[in-house]
Amino acid sequence: MNLQLNNTIIVVTGAAKGIGAGIAEALAAEGAIPVIIGRNEKDNQVLVDKLTAQGYQAAQVVAELTNPAACTAAIQEVADKFGRIDGVVNNAGVNDGVGLESGSYELFIESLHKNLVHYYLIAKAALPYLKASKGSIVNIGSKTAETGQGNTSGYAASNGGRNALTREWAVELLPYGIRVNAVIVAECFTPLYQKWIATLPNPDEKLKAIEAKIPLGNRMTTAAEIAAMVAFLLSPVSSHTTGQLIHVDGGYVHLDRAL
Repeated sequence: MNLQLNNTIIVVTGAAKGIGAGIAEALAAEGAIPVIIGRNEKDNQVLVDKLTAQGYQAAQVVAELTNPAACTAAIQEVADKFGRIDGVVNNAGVNDGVGLESGSYELFIESLHKNLVHYYLIAKAALPYLKASKGSIVNIGSKTAETGQGNTSGYAASNGGRNALTREWAVELLPYGIRVNAVIVAECFTPLYQKWIATLPNPDEKLKAIEAKIPLGNRMTTAAEIAAMVAFLLSPVSSHTTGQLIHVDGGYVHLDRAL
């Protein structure tokens, strides 16, 4: 299937590694030009170099997304360089373990800025360009908004906000033909996930126990599988899909785990 993404300019936040990198790679393979926005120039450039070495196009912008002015400046830099923006993937974030009992007001607000506020800021800054291109927004979310996890109030609240903003923006942006959807991730083996599980007692046993509860195939979702759905949702091929929270999780959230 031709996703009709050739030469489109797609902003992807937090795309240097993990799920974001998988998204950038999938978009580049479809002929799009992913523009990575992230705080670490070296990490960003590693992926850009990898993609260009494969004959694809890609670019990067360095920005600390917890800084509102940096979000606006990053989008302006993309627009100045390419003259257009056809899509936005809000992906950057971290499951930072800011709980209720263990957290504080300051840490909770900091978590919201790491995980939610920049979703709004990036979309806000990109909106004039998305209106011009009738582009699309895809927000990456987490199961924690629906299932809970324990000791991660900031991250769970942020993901609840991501889900709510997806539906709210889908309604608000209808007049402009801008579609807004979310891809919800459950268990995907990213570098951050690997770092987290390494902190647990008997990490190999824990990983096997988690995989055993994933109904489809008893395995983790791959970044490439997340990325394929994101590319589809950004594409004109999904032209009548908006306001959807799509779980790419092997049935983890909604199927009976007793299976």
